Amino acid sequence: MTRTRRRTLAAAGLVAVTALAACSGGGDDGGGDGGDGTDEAGGSITLWIQEDLPDRVAATQAIVDEFTAASGVEVELIPVAEDQFDQLLTSSAAAGDLPDVIGGISLPQVRTLSANELVDTDAVGAVLEELGADTFAESAIELTSDGDTQLAIPSESWLQLLVYRTDLFEAAGLDAPTSYEAVLAAAEALHSPEVAGFVGATAPGDAFTEQTFEHVALGNGCQLVDEEGEIQLDSAECVEALDFYGNLIQNYSVPGAQDVDTVRATYFAGQAAMFIWSSFILDEMAGLRDEALPSCAECAADPAFLAKNSAVVTALEGPGGSEPAQFGEITSWTVTAGADSEPAQQLIQYMLSDGYLPWIEIAPEGKVPVRLGTSDNPTEYSDAWGDMEVGVDRKAPLSEFYGPEVLEELGTGPERIARWALPQGQGDLLGALQGEQPVATAVNDVTQGTPAEDAATEAAEAAREIQESVS
Repeated sequence: MTRTRRRTLAAAGLVAVTALAACSGGGDDGGGDGGDGTDEAGGSITLWIQEDLPDRVAATQAIVDEFTAASGVEVELIPVAEDQFDQLLTSSAAAGDLPDVIGGISLPQVRTLSANELVDTDAVGAVLEELGADTFAESAIELTSDGDTQLAIPSESWLQLLVYRTDLFEAAGLDAPTSYEAVLAAAEALHSPEVAGFVGATAPGDAFTEQTFEHVALGNGCQLVDEEGEIQLDSAECVEALDFYGNLIQNYSVPGAQDVDTVRATYFAGQAAMFIWSSFILDEMAGLRDEALPSCAECAADPAFLAKNSAVVTALEGPGGSEPAQFGEITSWTVTAGADSEPAQQLIQYMLSDGYLPWIEIAPEGKVPVRLGTSDNPTEYSDAWGDMEVGVDRKAPLSEFYGPEVLEELGTGPERIARWALPQGQGDLLGALQGEQPVATAVNDVTQGTPAEDAATEAAEAAREIQESVS
């Protein structure tokens, strides 16, 4: 059985069980008025969140407990690891046991749920109407909707960043790595047996590899599909982006497949001049989390050494691009098909109002608000975010380690987020690709010597097969 065939069967299975899920629902019947989440209602619902780190789960539980105290709605909180989400979704849908609410879901996951008719769009639309669409970043609403149908309520965003060692760049007289040309020049100048010029994800079948490459590719004008929905992974722009990334890894990086953990570990050890990671790295790089402490030689005396000697580039530009581009993710809340709708709506409304700032405070460096404020105070939440402390075992504001330009880039980043397929109305394809990861496979291939044109052709063919399976 081919990979595409397996993916098609999985999708078909989800669609087949939708009716069962709709009949069973995710929670007990409950009252409530679907309003602001504070009226006594009773009932019981189930919530999945993609926050499986113990400290974040505990913080979420505290917020949920406050909601229960205010509303009378009991909530069973179930943390789900990102790499187990699709499997658990499939098995739960097949068993007619979906949760009522899912939080922290990515844009591709929103599209996967939508494609398999697992979203109660009427309930989601009612939540957005209650909160006010005009209180959200416009791009966030667009990326979480299908035409006029809202699929999820956008909550927060994180940005993909190219992080670089300012001390090494300054000593070598190098420009900031904002373009393909500048990145290659810096990688070549700084690469040595002790310090790699660049480290980035290469592991096949890994979403982090796809995200890293999409960030790089967007800046070169490489798109997954064109305006007509035709696959473009074998375009000249995408071939050039693959060739650029393969060159970096083959000639200026470390040996072996690299994933989210090894990329971070190499930079934290002081063994790389540049790396690509999400904005979640910022508190860890400042030495505020014991489970991910920098280990460079200088870090023994000052755990924040790397943060103080690093800067970020949010948007890259390649020779084939018309302007720099920024990859990022918007995470959202949604009500599932067959959910106990009214208490589910109440919970999401609470998480985007009374519970919003406590939720953002769990990890402000990776939870930049996309609900900027309320109708009465349009910048209430975005203003509060700028003053929040980050960290786990120790707390401090990002401004203690990073300059104002970094904070400004993070705060305004959600309005600049670009993504493959969504602007072209191909969100279902984006969700389907997450199971197969043909782009991550192509990235791994070029880093092992496969010509970029060949890897791009194979990825494009795989994407076309997947597109046919979901059309």
